Amino acid sequence: MRFTVLLFVAILLLPTHLSFGQRDELSLQKQPTDALTAAPRPITNGERLRWFVKGTIGPQALAGGVLSAGLGTARNKPEEYGPHWEGFGKRYGMRLTGISTGNAMEAALGSLWKEDPRYFRATQRLFRKRFSNIVAMTFATRRADGRLTPAYARYIAVPGNNFLSNVWRPDSEASIGDAGLRTLWGFLGRMGGNAFMEFWPDAKRLLHKNRP
Repeated sequence: MRFTVLLFVAILLLPTHLSFGQRDELSLQKQPTDALTAAPRPITNGERLRWFVKGTIGPQALAGGVLSAGLGTARNKPEEYGPHWEGFGKRYGMRLTGISTGNAMEAALGSLWKEDPRYFRATQRLFRKRFSNIVAMTFATRRADGRLTPAYARYIAVPGNNFLSNVWRPDSEASIGDAGLRTLWGFLGRMGGNAFMEFWPDAKRLLHKNRP
């Protein structure tokens, strides 16, 4: 429990250092689909809605749910759900409710505070720069004017949905420590998703290039 709290605090303090320390370096970033596009424009309401839908029931989100529910079923965690298909379905549904709640909170609060929740790929091709961008964009967001700032809506949404879900979770995973640990996994999962969006376009181009 003490380790979870300390790690949680460390994650909350990390973004300020990353986002502001790398603001000059990352201020050259452009649209997420192209590393060399013009200066970013503010996200529209339609784009924010598409981000919510894609992040909740898009292919990457659904695949993550299958993996998470599969691992939980194999380990029979939580035990109340059981190691069978019904338990798999309950675990999948539980994760989906958490993801949808967190994304809705981030989209709504981000709209009020003019935060763009989308991932922006790095403009530089060096691996070190791209990895730094992946980490920074886990805790930072772009404002309407293009500035990179701490993702305050995300700081509320990720812990908020994990602590709120304690209300309907089984007793074996509904403690404060469990919610704190899920929050840490939530940020790590966001980082993994950023890495996928950073490198998958390059991998896809290589696959197409090498296709006979």
